[in-house]
Amino acid sequence: MTILPTILVLVVIALISAILLFITSKKFEVKEDPRISEVAEALPQANCGGCGHPGCASFAKACCEASSLEGLWCPVGGEPVMTKVAEILGQSVAKSDPLVAVVRCNGTCEARPRTNTYIGARSCKIESTLYSGETGCSYGCLGNGDCVAVCDFDAIHMNPETGLPEVDEDKCTACGACVKACPKMIIELRKKGPKGRRIYVSCVNKDKGGVARKACANACIGCSKCFKVCQFEAITIENNLAYIDHQKCRLCRKCVPECPTGAIHEVNFPPRKEPAAKPGPADKPAPAMATAAATAAPAATSSTASVPQKD
Repeated sequence: MTILPTILVLVVIALISAILLFITSKKFEVKEDPRISEVAEALPQANCGGCGHPGCASFAKACCEASSLEGLWCPVGGEPVMTKVAEILGQSVAKSDPLVAVVRCNGTCEARPRTNTYIGARSCKIESTLYSGETGCSYGCLGNGDCVAVCDFDAIHMNPETGLPEVDEDKCTACGACVKACPKMIIELRKKGPKGRRIYVSCVNKDKGGVARKACANACIGCSKCFKVCQFEAITIENNLAYIDHQKCRLCRKCVPECPTGAIHEVNFPPRKEPAAKPGPADKPAPAMATAAATAAPAATSSTASVPQKD
C-alpha cells in the first residue's frame, strides 16, 4: 500500500517538470533562420576554414546575418557556389579571381647546400623554434612537409629531388591551410591568372645581395633590374627583396630575363621565341652595282688588249 502513493507522487512531479520544461523552451526558444540550412547545403562542406570561419555551418550563418556578401567568400566552391548563396539570400556577389597557393622558395638542394644536419621531430614548426635550418639560408623552406600534412585536398607534395613542396594547381582550392602551417611564410595565395599563367619572385630572403647569394644561388639579390623594366609599377623592392603584386602585373614577362639569379618564375607560358640570328659579314650578299662592275672589268681589259698599238 505504501508503494502506490510513492509512484503517484513521482508521476505528478515528472508531469509538472515536463510542463515547466515545455513552457520554458517555448518562452526562450531561439528561432533559426531557415535560410541557414539552405546556404549550408549549397556549400561544399569541406570545413577547411579557408573562409575565415570554423566550418561551413558557421560560414552559412555569417552569410545569412550579413547585410551584404562583401568580404565573404568560399575559396573551395568559388564563384559558382557563391552565386548560389547570393541567389538564396537575394543578394549580389562580386566576382573574384581564382587563387592558387604558390611556394616562394627556389632553394633546391643544389642551389642551397646543407651546412648541418637536424636530428629531431620532422616538423617545420618545431624545427623553426630551435634554429634557422640545415642550410645557410634562414628564410627558406625547411622541407619537413607541414604544408603537406594539413592539405585536405592532396594538392601539395614534397619533391624528393629538390626538397621543396610543389602545388598541384588543378587540386588546389586556395583554402589557405598550407599558408597558415608554414612557419617560414614562404607559401602565398596569388591570382591564378588567365590560362593559369602567373609570374612571381620565388624567394623571401631579405639579406643583402652578397649574403643572400652565398646562402642560395637562386636567391633574389635586390639588384632592382626587374623594377627598372616594369612599366606597370607591379614590382617593389623592400628589405633587399623584390616582390611582384599579382593585382598589378600584366604578365608582360619583361622582368623575367632581367633577373641574374633566375629568382623570378613564369608559369604556364609558351616557350619564348629565340631571336633570329643576324647574318655575319661573310654571309652578306655583294651589292648589285659591285657585282656588275666586277663582271664588266674583265671585258674592258680584254677589249683594251685587242686595240693595236700605234708606232
